[in-house]
This record gives sequence, C-alpha cells and structure tokens, in this order.
Amino acid sequence: MTPSTEYTEYVLEFLEPIGPVRTGRFFGGVGISYGAVQFAMIMGNSLYFAVDEGSRKKYEQAGMQPFSYMTKKGRIHVRRYFELPEDILADSEQLRLWARESMQVASKTKQSDKPVNQPRLKQRVG
Repeated sequence: MTPSTEYTEYVLEFLEPIGPVRTGRFFGGVGISYGAVQFAMIMGNSLYFAVDEGSRKKYEQAGMQPFSYMTKKGRIHVRRYFELPEDILADSEQLRLWARESMQVASKTKQSDKPVNQPRLKQRVG
C-alpha cells in the first residue's frame, strides 16, 4: 500500500533535526535514508525502523510486529524492520532517539554486507 504524501511529510518533519534524510521509492512504499544507509521505511501509513537482535526486543516488548507481506505461499515476515510504536511517533524527542539507534543498526548491517575482497589468483603463462 502506497503511503500518503501527508503521512510521509509528517514523518520527515519529525526526522529533520537528525540531519539530511532523503526518501526514495521502495517496494511500493518509501525508503528513508541518511547518507547511503536506509534505516527506515514507510508502508501504508506505518513507519518501520531497521532493527538488530539487540534493538528488536524493545519493539517486541511494545507489542510491535515486523513488516510482513503476503505471497502465494503465505505471509512473509521481514524481521529486519519493525513497526514503530505510535507513542514514539507522537513524541518527537523519542522518535529522534529511536531513529538514531536505527541508523546505527542499519549502518552496521550495511558494513557487514560488504563483500570480502578475495585475493586474485595469478595465472601463469607458458
């Protein structure tokens, strides 16, 4: 479901103090990036932040669910992104704290996703 322009602008207004974030189309929604790192996404009118094993617990304790979508084979849960609790979204200071944490998580994940350079084998001629 495509997010509304109003909701996207609302979220971006609260994220503005953390620095220059940018948006882009992301699988029918909106991806939110800081620099080269996507740390959040908006699907429908829900904001999802990138999480890791450590940060996921507080989302689960708040009763939040991971992003999910339906396929012909059933529902797929994307545990890398969890919906932000509504009370955090309503509190601009808390929103920025959770956003910064998500930015750190996404940055670490992006660094660990980089391919490891393998040494080239030299071919002998002759």
